[in-house]
Amino acid sequence: MIDLLLPPITAALVILSIHAYLGLHVLAREIIFVDLAFAQIAALGATIGLVAGLHPGSAATYALSFGFTLLGALLFTFTRVQHPRVPQEALIGVTFVVASAAVLLVASATAQGAEHVSETLTGTLLWIRWPEVARLAAVYALLGGFHYAFRRPILSLTFEWHTARHRRLWDFAFYVTFGLVITFSVAVAGVLLVFSMLVIPAAVAYLFVSRTGTALLLAWLSGAIAILLGVGTSFVWDLATGPMLVCAFGVVLIGAGLLRLVLVRRSSPDAHAVNLESGSAAAAVGSAGSPGTKR
Repeated sequence: MIDLLLPPITAALVILSIHAYLGLHVLAREIIFVDLAFAQIAALGATIGLVAGLHPGSAATYALSFGFTLLGALLFTFTRVQHPRVPQEALIGVTFVVASAAVLLVASATAQGAEHVSETLTGTLLWIRWPEVARLAAVYALLGGFHYAFRRPILSLTFEWHTARHRRLWDFAFYVTFGLVITFSVAVAGVLLVFSMLVIPAAVAYLFVSRTGTALLLAWLSGAIAILLGVGTSFVWDLATGPMLVCAFGVVLIGAGLLRLVLVRRSSPDAHAVNLESGSAAAAVGSAGSPGTKR
């Protein structure tokens, strides 16, 4: 069983490695559902490929999915403006809904449509093998290298968009690489797990820290805990791996929220005492320096 579980665990950790980083950007940009939108756009391309007779997982299917995500990258690049009349998150949500409906319509034209839709949601992570894990690692290493090499303009674009230079160019580069990641991830992990890996580890990290480097380490740690918890539980209780992993990420987020609450409550009495002492000292200084208090 270890031989069976090791490839999906490794693949999940590989996917987490870049999704946790991209999730920090997604939360900072406040475009939470862009992952779901990209995932459904990529799934729409794959579904059209299925109807056209392309083999799932083939190079042609990946190319078609990525072609659709390029259109999404263009859309999201040019709908980000400084003072929008309609929030970009609303446009992202509309894109997600329309792409999801289109997937259902196209999938209904094939005999394997229902099974294909189910796989786009939950993925086929349990059945992944080492050659595909190696391909994922190679693709994500290249994309991670790109983001590391150009981290300054990309981070500036995320956290200081109003003052960043060449905004459209770097925004498009961000969304293209983001879409490429989603294209490969959805085919393996499914829409639900990809969204969980993107948002939840980043949310856990931002509960405790704000520095990007520290937040990334905490996101990786919390995501790895969720992966081991989910795969281990699905093995022991004989449950579906994909949905169990999503639930495990939810449990980790709840646990992090409770830990954050405990830490805040523990620090509150001390902070309150310090505030009272500071207030008393300030009042004493003010009274001593006030002309009306002289006797």
